[in-house]
Amino acid sequence: MDQIQKSSNTLFTLLFFAWIVSMVSMLGSLFFSEIMMFPPCVMCWYQRICMYPLSVLFLVALFSNDQNIFKYAMPLVLLGLFFAIYHNLLYFGIVPETLAPCSQGVSCTSDYINWFGFITIQLLSLVAFALIFVTLIFIRFRTKL
Repeated sequence: MDQIQKSSNTLFTLLFFAWIVSMVSMLGSLFFSEIMMFPPCVMCWYQRICMYPLSVLFLVALFSNDQNIFKYAMPLVLLGLFFAIYHNLLYFGIVPETLAPCSQGVSCTSDYINWFGFITIQLLSLVAFALIFVTLIFIRFRTKL
């Protein structure tokens, strides 16, 4: 296997992983809101706005073997990561609730799930954006070579 083929396979694998993470995140958020009837808060909507397009972008990049995915996916990931970090800081009380954007409706500190005493919807979102962020960094370094 030559170096170009090996690099192409690595790019495909990384893009596939990022697509899987974004799809699981999107379907998970839809499951919680549409099946479990958990209404999303304002911060959840901001994160959805960033996550949902990523599943389409990664799918297109996957089929076209696009090495420029970093340029147009990273702004959405950084914005989503910012909202996810802020949401977790609100949830854990590090940022006071008076700074929460949800003055009406569902609170951003709502605790719908709490698996094993620490896995919340807010943490799942943060992990998803962090995984995609790290994957994009790998893609950036692999395509620079």
